[in-house]
Amino acid sequence: MENNENQAGDSKIETLFKPKFKQPKFDIKLKLSWKIRGLLLLLVIIVVAYSSLLEYVKPNEFGIKVVKIGIGRGVQKKVYETGLHLVLPFGMQQMHKLPRDIQVLELTNYESTASQYARIKPAAHIQTSDGFFVVVDVSIIYRIVDPYKVFTIIGPGKLFEDNGIIPKAEPTLKDSLGQLTTEDFFNSPKRVEKSNMAKRKLNEELESKGIHVDHVLVRYFKYSDEIQKNIEEKKLKDQLVFKNQAEARAAVENAKLTRIVQEGKVIVIVELEKGKAYVTRKKAEKDLYYRKKVAQADLLVKLADAEKIRLKNDALKGKGAERMVGLKMAEVLKGLDVIILPSDGSGGVNPLDLNKSLELFDVRKGDK
Repeated sequence: MENNENQAGDSKIETLFKPKFKQPKFDIKLKLSWKIRGLLLLLVIIVVAYSSLLEYVKPNEFGIKVVKIGIGRGVQKKVYETGLHLVLPFGMQQMHKLPRDIQVLELTNYESTASQYARIKPAAHIQTSDGFFVVVDVSIIYRIVDPYKVFTIIGPGKLFEDNGIIPKAEPTLKDSLGQLTTEDFFNSPKRVEKSNMAKRKLNEELESKGIHVDHVLVRYFKYSDEIQKNIEEKKLKDQLVFKNQAEARAAVENAKLTRIVQEGKVIVIVELEKGKAYVTRKKAEKDLYYRKKVAQADLLVKLADAEKIRLKNDALKGKGAERMVGLKMAEVLKGLDVIILPSDGSGGVNPLDLNKSLELFDVRKGDK
């Protein structure tokens, strides 16, 4: 009974809040005009034509077209560069692509040391001229220079690796590096010389097929553990001999250097003493010259003074000298207001007696 009452109450609530209008149903039909339909059809045609009639050659690729049906069947000599090119569908024509950038062939047993985009093959096993075997890691850097020759002589796709450079790599390295002895592998100039020889031989084989080798680089080489140990011990002994020889030469050179330094010090001391003696001699010469010139100047001054006295004496001996003395005495007496002199006796002075005054002052007459 209680459940029935609850259901009845819920139905009343739903009836109370139920909307009194029906929601409209929208029936939308998209009608496209003939122009839009035409543009869409044209777009579909362009996409289909692009995907089926046009082929894109990337910047790092060469394009070689092969015509299978139609006029001029076979491999076309024209090399297609970067861009879009017309290729007829349904197997009538086909565009093959070959790389135009640098290619690397790594001969190594350690793939982690190889280039990420390189073709990796096992390391080369080289027998040296003295009968030992060495495992050599080599990087061969090359490129396709004539894609038409590569395609027609070697083949499409990756056949330029499989049928081109890989079969020639190890035999050429054995022929060139095999001329080295066990110790020659540690001689960088000789090793590089044989690497360059291998590069020339590879180019002789591959350039006629459209491939050019730029570098052959020997990156690492390893003998068997026993041979490697013997070589390392011998090299250590050789290095010890070279070290002793170098130390002996260094000692000789140090002795020469010490002798040169000592000689230089002695030369410096001698030159400094010479300089001091020169300075002392020049100072003495300067002092002598100075004293001589001062003595000559003093002599000239004294001679001039003597001459002045002589001339003055001569002037005083001439006529009028007595009067000049009198005048000088008169000048001496000129400033005196009163002079008291005795006027009687033998020493008396009569100022009115001029002759007596002249006699008093020992003034001689002009005629005498």
